Amino acid sequence: MIQYNPLQYLPTAEELPDSDDTPVDNELQNLIPNLLRAILAWLWAEGMDWFLGINMGVYYSPGADAIVPDGFLSLGVERFKAGGKLRLSYVLWQEQDIVPQWVLEVVSKTPGDEYDGKMTKYAEMGVLYYTIYNPDYWKRDKHDPFEVYRLMNGIYVRQKGTKVWMPEIGLGIGCEQGTHEGCTREWLYWYDQEGNRLPAPANVIEQERQRAEQERQRAEQLERQLFDLRTKLREQGIDPDFL
Repeated sequence: MIQYNPLQYLPTAEELPDSDDTPVDNELQNLIPNLLRAILAWLWAEGMDWFLGINMGVYYSPGADAIVPDGFLSLGVERFKAGGKLRLSYVLWQEQDIVPQWVLEVVSKTPGDEYDGKMTKYAEMGVLYYTIYNPDYWKRDKHDPFEVYRLMNGIYVRQKGTKVWMPEIGLGIGCEQGTHEGCTREWLYWYDQEGNRLPAPANVIEQERQRAEQERQRAEQLERQLFDLRTKLREQGIDPDFL
């Protein structure tokens, strides 16, 4: 008896368009998700069961166009495909039907249906958490600059606070002032359950640089103290080399 495999008849990522040909219209749409991915790449460096896509098409239903979030996080999928192959798109039927657990939209000058059509599609897909960051046009859109929604009974429910813990993901998402690539402004960051901001690689490197500098200064101070002691001993007619 011939077994029917429906996956044989579904298009693959190589066969589907990997771009909607719509350019991003502000830097934040690239910088913010890239910062979040860099933090996870540092934090979860050994983990190979997660994937954070940026401006990548998500195909959720055969025959439907892809939806392209500014960023999305999927847990329980291969970080890299076999042989280190990189994804062209995120195709649900090639990802064991694992829906992204978290999606990010950064609102731009051109309204992108973040609060309506996209929200509806993400809910239909089953995306558990939906973050909308709108620092520049929130008054125009009559929303807050930072909003996080959780899917409950098929409907997105707004979560309170500027830091929201997402237990199913094991991360919190929030916003605060910081410096990234030399730019000091409000950024999105990951947080732990206690609300502590998880460090970006650049912060860790700077902390290590400062620690090394402090160790160098302490060593120099000790060397000066030993030099002064040896000098005093010689002034008293004592050879310090015999002590």
